[in-house]
Amino acid sequence: MSLVNTPIKPFKANAYKDGKFIEVSDQTLKGKWAVVVFYPADFTFVCPTELEDLADNYAEFQKLGVEVYSVSTDTHFSHKAWHDTSPAIGKIKYTMIGDPTWELATNFQVLREGQGLADRGTFIIDPQGVIQAVEVTAEGVGRDAKELLRKVKAAIYVANHPGEVCPAKWKEGEKTLAPSLDLVGKI
Repeated sequence: MSLVNTPIKPFKANAYKDGKFIEVSDQTLKGKWAVVVFYPADFTFVCPTELEDLADNYAEFQKLGVEVYSVSTDTHFSHKAWHDTSPAIGKIKYTMIGDPTWELATNFQVLREGQGLADRGTFIIDPQGVIQAVEVTAEGVGRDAKELLRKVKAAIYVANHPGEVCPAKWKEGEKTLAPSLDLVGKI
């Protein structure tokens, strides 16, 4: 079953952000756009490249009013240790959620059965807590923060402009479509 257009499930988890341990819940994510990025594990290989890419683009997400959350099945203590020892992870200013109970990975349907690790899942969540986009990739395939940023902008645009949709490769400021009978078979 697809999670698109479904509300996020209730959760509470410990996280690391800005040198502090904090609690994050489903209520924390509501009220503004959010991106939740699951990754397999701390202290690995592709994961730090993705999280660093998000860190390098975090200010752009913030300009849009979007909060970023990374999640793995490691603990918030592990996140802090990784943040303190890795130059790439040390750049992170967004919230790093620990999910050692697998509650979030299960809720978002990215838990690898029998492994206790999360797949590379990316979720765009609107301010009402409804999932607007889902992408899951294989472990060896890294994601691109700029492409994610483009998708977030499209989701925000569509939410703010009922009756319009964003075509393939749409970028902010480009022409959108207004679906109608007149367009059928003409695109």
